[in-house]
Amino acid sequence: MLTRLAIRNIVLIEALDLDFTSGLGVLTGETGAGKSILLDALGLVLGNRAESGLVRAGEDQASVVASFEFDRLPSGIRATLDEAEVDVEAGEPLLIKRRLRADGGSKAFVNDQPVSASLLRDLAPHLVELHGQHDDRGLVNPRGHRLLLDRFAGADTAGVEAAWRAWREASDALDAARTAVARASADRDLLIAHLAELAALEPVAGEEEQLAEARSAMQKGERLSGDLAELQQLWAGSDSALASLRTAARRLDRIAAEHSLLSEALAALDRAVIEAGEAEDKLVRAADALSHDPAALDRIETRLFDLRAAARKHQVQVDDLPRLMREMRDALDLIESGEAGLGALEQAAQAAGETYRAAAKALSVRRSEAAGRLDAAVAAELAPLKLDAARFQTAVRRLDEERWGPGGMDSVEFLISTNPGADFAPLGKIASGGELSRFILALKVALAEQGGAATVIFDEIDRGVGGAVASAIGERLARLASGGQLLAVTHSPQVAARGNQHYVIAKSSEGTVTRTSVHLLDPAGRQEEIARMLSGAEVTPEARAQADRLLEGV
Repeated sequence: MLTRLAIRNIVLIEALDLDFTSGLGVLTGETGAGKSILLDALGLVLGNRAESGLVRAGEDQASVVASFEFDRLPSGIRATLDEAEVDVEAGEPLLIKRRLRADGGSKAFVNDQPVSASLLRDLAPHLVELHGQHDDRGLVNPRGHRLLLDRFAGADTAGVEAAWRAWREASDALDAARTAVARASADRDLLIAHLAELAALEPVAGEEEQLAEARSAMQKGERLSGDLAELQQLWAGSDSALASLRTAARRLDRIAAEHSLLSEALAALDRAVIEAGEAEDKLVRAADALSHDPAALDRIETRLFDLRAAARKHQVQVDDLPRLMREMRDALDLIESGEAGLGALEQAAQAAGETYRAAAKALSVRRSEAAGRLDAAVAAELAPLKLDAARFQTAVRRLDEERWGPGGMDSVEFLISTNPGADFAPLGKIASGGELSRFILALKVALAEQGGAATVIFDEIDRGVGGAVASAIGERLARLASGGQLLAVTHSPQVAARGNQHYVIAKSSEGTVTRTSVHLLDPAGRQEEIARMLSGAEVTPEARAQADRLLEGV
């Protein structure tokens, strides 16, 4: 609930700090004292547009800070703050600040963390519910009527929501399968032709690299073949260098024993023969390794060309061709098994749809039953509020199937008829603001146990009524406030007497400076203010006595 409101430099308010408690708080004052300024200031922390005209004349900036306290932060507020990544510690108050400059700029903060004005507007429905002469939100907005009726009915909509999600998932799976089968079927002949080409090619992963390496080796052998042939000619034949070395070694062997130097020469020559022999062996092996078969090279190049052509055709890498073949086979398999798979998915979607329809129809029946009870509860409140000729109706209508959703298959709207014989019309179409406020009060009383915003404000709900009707309004406001916090801006002494807290709004002038102030009244001050409301400008002893009777009678 709202526990504190601090206002600085808003129009006629220079500085104001108000503390609020639970129960019914009433705000009174003479016409033009500035009650609307107070509501405008509160509207700033609820995300209303920041008008530069709200800044007090002669000041550069203005601010409003509202403090809200909860035993436990409502889930709607928590979800909104979490989505905006705004941290609020458990148990600490929610502090909302709006600062605006005279040039029209503004900033907003939640617990000293900068936020957007749109976030304040998202928080507003969970914080304050305002009903006034030109109410266009809250209970007037038909978008929230279905939820209110479901709460009144005690209906658990979770089952319908779960059934809706299951139906959507089954339907989406069926649609996706149908699309896939249709696409595959349309390409069937092309798939078969492409798969046949790839199957004939029989690509193997890693094959391109192996073929490229083999081709490179063969091409290298082709380049070196002439040099190798010349080298082999140098080593071959009776007059080759190696043959000459061997002949020299044999001759030296016959005389090597004659001198030690000859033995050393023979040893060196033997080593040369051995090294030359090893060189000859390596040349032979190199020639074998680098030998190339022109036909084999042609086959390798043809294979590489075919693989790379197929890869370009299908816009993949050569190594991806085996995977592409598997995907084509899978697509053809899908076509073959698609009808059977679609049949199973169709059955699943149909079963999910039937489950949803059954749950939604049961919810619809419960809504219709609850609508009758709500209509009766509101009707019982209308006569005491001087709305005897009015009628209230909760319209539960079946939506077209394309508009069904997680909330069921119904639309819900609160309708009224203010004159005998007149057609029912939406709640927000009432011409009289006073009638609208009293209708909303009757509806709030009927829905009293269904929760809502933390703080409810009624702005001049008693305009144009008095006597018994004003007493009935006051009694109902007090009843609503007993379970939470309700603030009422009122001109009615019967309503004011019901308040747990009574604030008076006054305007004063000092020279050319006009100020609006708000004060919490003590018991004596309450008596005097209610007496003023009863008698007018001059407070008479009779008015004070009547004020006492009103205060004692509540």
